Order: sequence, then C-alpha cells, then structure tokens
Amino acid sequence: MNETIHDSLTFKNRFALLEPKLHTLYSSLYSEEGYPRLIEMIQLSYASRSEAMLELDQQRLVEPNWYQKSEMVGMMMYVNNFSETFREMPARLDYLVELGITYLHLMPIFKMPLYANDGGYAVSDFTSIDSRFGTDEEFNTFTKACHLRGISICIDFVLNHTSDEHEWALKAKNGDEEAQSRYFIFEDRTLPDEYERYVNEVFPVLAPGNFTYNAMMNSWVLTTFNHYQWDLNYSNHHVLIDMAKAMLFMSNRGVDIFRFDAIPYIWKEWGTNCRNLPQVHTLIKILRLILEIASPSTIIKGEVVMSPALVAPYFGTREEPECHVLYNVSLMVELWNALATRDTRMLGESIHAIPDNIPDSGCWVNYVRCHDDIGWGFNENKARELGFDPFLHKRFLINFYLGAYPGSFSLGELYESDPKTLDARNCGTLASLCGLEKAIIERDEYQGELAIKRILLMSVFTFVTNGIPVIYSGDELAMLNDYSYINDPHKARDSRFLHRGKFDWAKASKRDDLTLYSSQVFYRLNRYIVAAKGNPMMGNNNTLRPIGTSDTSVIAMSVSPRQPDSMREIMIVIANFSEHERSITLTEIPFEIMKSTSWIEIIQGKSIRLVGESILLGPYEILLLQVI
Repeated sequence: MNETIHDSLTFKNRFALLEPKLHTLYSSLYSEEGYPRLIEMIQLSYASRSEAMLELDQQRLVEPNWYQKSEMVGMMMYVNNFSETFREMPARLDYLVELGITYLHLMPIFKMPLYANDGGYAVSDFTSIDSRFGTDEEFNTFTKACHLRGISICIDFVLNHTSDEHEWALKAKNGDEEAQSRYFIFEDRTLPDEYERYVNEVFPVLAPGNFTYNAMMNSWVLTTFNHYQWDLNYSNHHVLIDMAKAMLFMSNRGVDIFRFDAIPYIWKEWGTNCRNLPQVHTLIKILRLILEIASPSTIIKGEVVMSPALVAPYFGTREEPECHVLYNVSLMVELWNALATRDTRMLGESIHAIPDNIPDSGCWVNYVRCHDDIGWGFNENKARELGFDPFLHKRFLINFYLGAYPGSFSLGELYESDPKTLDARNCGTLASLCGLEKAIIERDEYQGELAIKRILLMSVFTFVTNGIPVIYSGDELAMLNDYSYINDPHKARDSRFLHRGKFDWAKASKRDDLTLYSSQVFYRLNRYIVAAKGNPMMGNNNTLRPIGTSDTSVIAMSVSPRQPDSMREIMIVIANFSEHERSITLTEIPFEIMKSTSWIEIIQGKSIRLVGESILLGPYEILLLQVI
C-alpha cells in the first residue's frame, strides 16, 4: 500500500494528463512569465505532502465525488465562539459527531489585524493561524483529529484582497515597486475616477467609494470592500503563483475544502463593471488544476452571491471544470420570503430554476443562515408576474424580519440601511428570526411551539433540495440574538455581530432535557440528519420536479435520481409554510407517482395516500414521503 501511495508515477501520470491544460490556461493570461516557477512550486508542494494526505488523495481519486454523498452534513462556525482556541477543539468534536456533522466550515482563521479585519476577511498572512485561535501546530493537530472522526475541513481563502497590514501592503507603503505592482495604486484620481463611472460600490453606506487615499504613498489604492482591504492585481503572475503556493501549503496541513471568497470580483478591467469577467473563470480553472495535480483530495467552494442561473457558470463545464461546490443563495432568500408571506410560489419557481445541466462534479450548498446578513436578491420579474411590486415587497421583507411589520413574529436588526434608497439587509439568528425570541419575551408557549416548527421547516428543507446542507453553529440549539456586541466599540457599527454570539455550552450540556426549546431543536434536527444519511434522495445529483397543490402556502415536489430504477427511488416532499392547518390535494401529479397510492413519512412513520384523498398538514409541517 505504501509503495503505491509513494509511487511518483501516480503524480507523474496526473501531471502528464493535466499539465498541458494548465499550461494553455496560464499562458492565455500570462504568456510564459513565471510558468517554470509555478511548475516547480507544484512539484515541491506534492513532495512535501504527508503520508496521511497521500492516502486521502488515493481514496478520493477512487471516489472523486465523495463530497456529494448524503452523509455530508455541514456546519459553519467561528472557532473562538465555539471554543477558546484550536487547542480545545478536538475535545469538542464529540458534540459535532453526535449531531451528525461531517463537514466543518471554519470562519476566517488566518492572521489578521487586531480590529480592522472585516471578521477575518482582511488577511495579513495566508499561511499563519491568528494567535487568537491558537498556534499553527494546534491547527495541525485539530485537522488530524477531524479526519480521524470523519470530518472534512473547509476554510475561507480570500482571493480578492489582503489586509493593508499584509507583508506586500507594508512593503508597498514603504515604496517597494514590486510590492506595489501586486495592487492597484495610482498617484492621481484620473484612472480611479474613470473606474468609478463603471463600477458600483459594495458598501455604499459603510465604505463609500472604491478607492482609499494612502498618505504614506501619496496615492490612491483600489479597495472594493473596506478601506483596509487592498484589491490584488491578478494581471501580475506573481500574485497568482504566491496565492496558489499558500493554498497548497494549507492543503498539505489538512484542509479539504477551500471557500474562495467573492470570486466574481477578482479580475479588474477598466471600462467594465469588473464583475464576472472571463478571466475570473480562467483563474478558477487554473487553481483547480493546480489542486488536482498536487492535492487531488482537495476541492473548491465558491462564493458567488447571485441567482442559480448566473452562479452555475462557475461550475465550469465537463471539459473545463471550475468550482466543485457553490452556494444556492436564491433558495435561502426564497425560504425566508415564503415564511414571511405564507406564499410558496416564488420558492417553487426558484427550485424549478435550479440548473440541472451542471458538470457531474458540481454540487450546491444549501443553507438558511450564515455569518452574513440576508440580502433580498429575489427574481423581480417573477415577483411582478405573481402580483408583487418588487420595491414594496422588499420593503415588506425588510420590515418583517426587523420585527417592525404588524403581526411579524421576527426580531432582528438592519445592516447597510440606506435612507436614500430605503434598501437594507437583515440580521439575526435563525431562532430569533423564526419567532422564538419574541415568544420567550411574551411568555407565549404556543408561539414558542410554532417558532420551533419554523426552525425545523427551514432547516429540513435544505436537506431535500439537492446539495450539501450546512447549519450555522448555534442554530441547532435555537440560539437567540446576542445584543452584547453594541457594547464593544469595535463591533457596534456592524449589526452582523448580532448573530455571531458565543456558543452556549450550558444549553448544549442540557441537550437531553426535552423540556427546553434548545434541546427540542437539537433532537428533532438530529433525527432528520440520521434519516438523511444513506438516503440517496437526500444527497446530490437528484432531479427536483414541482408538484402542484391546491393551496399557495403549501409546496410539493418530487426528488429522485435522474433515471430512477423504481418507485422506491422517489421521495415526495410536501411542506406547509403557514401557521394554520392546511387540507390540500395535489395537482399535476406525475404519472409514475399516481401509480403508487401508499406512501410512508420517513420520520413520523405514518402512512399517507397521495391520490384521491385530501392531505392534512399541521402548522409548518413538512412531510418526506417514500413508497411503502
């Protein structure tokens, strides 16, 4: 076995197959500049790979779509919220294993400035763990412990920019011309002003403008996101090679998945909107090929915050693949929309619009909450078709999840609220946005029960819509908004810290006490996770087909492989997004489903007839049905 693993022919064969593709893509951007250095770096990285990682490479080369199995259940977390440092993290893994987590996304862990760090997305060193999270050696120990427990590690890798305290930025400030060439730096406003005419601002309220003046250089620096985040210049081949080197260094330390942050922004071309340019796709293809040659067990997850039709091109093609995994942002938005409106039509349209012509290696990530705000990027044309005014509807959603709309069950806060456009984004934990916080304040047990049902409905829906479900840490315990951030002057201006509170280990220690709301959510969610594992209908590469219902507050769909061998490979999902009981009938039922009349709900075990009878659903009930 060891001879096979260490046989350099394994690497040589991959290199011979993939290097010509890499060379073609690289030379389309850089000609031959720096290519020998890139190849040498790839070879040295592979030579430094540990026996354990080489074994993992072999396993995943045999099963290249390992991340698409229904056993993959994700969680994302801040290390210092869940634990103090990486030193204590291995002892916390039992909790994650008990819940059923097999994929752990760690929020930014690299060295960063003390305060001006955008929650870690302003990176000062792409190979060093920030001391607030522990040491490099403690991180290495942690990744090994995770692999022993069957947990894959995902980390954020910020391609677009560095902190202004990164080594390159510090050298640039001191006049180093080579370091300055790694950024976009201008002595006057001529080119920056031209750029501003074509490119929108990302944070028009908190960080207006796309350039920041630096007094040390007496120059203007491109800063798309925040003034302390300097955009990298990928037309400089040294930037690509050094970022790829850092990526491979971390893959050798046990990282399984790199989340490439804000990838539509990474290539700049004056006279364009600098979003989703063709060169971006070329860069992602190059980085994927580098991984496939030197670290084939490692995959790429891309952050592209757009509709699925616009996101899907980042999967690439079968011949030229790009990201392995991408976020289904629209599903998240439409789930929250359906919950507020009690109308599932836009959710159904969103599911119907999920592209199914993606490469076999492509996989979606489904989620309800994350570290970020909720931005209301729904399909405005579809909203108009259904009778909604997009502007007024967005205002309704903003106010509903703020808790300001009459009858709202939600409690949250606004982020990037613009008094001119009346646009804003919403913040809050899953439980607080679903009504649990308000129910507890008002001591309303029935509303508390409804809130728990909402939490489960939203969470479970991510298990059945074709992709990897990812839970935001604390949501499995129904953690509430943490308002303490307003007392910290370094956090008070950023309302996203409302849902970035410390993990509640006191609640976690009482998870067997089912009289507690937190324990009820943990127990019920765990039941769905157990049911999902090994059930191919709750994995990836399935076909989702909408089924009509007699009530717009109820959505139904079938989930099956693209060519099911039998009725037992079809699951029917029926979900009620209303707080009231609903008696519904299914319409437009596919013929193969009509042939089977007896179905069983896989969690409750109750039998249900789909044809010829009404189906009764309780408030916020979701049914997962398979043939008896």
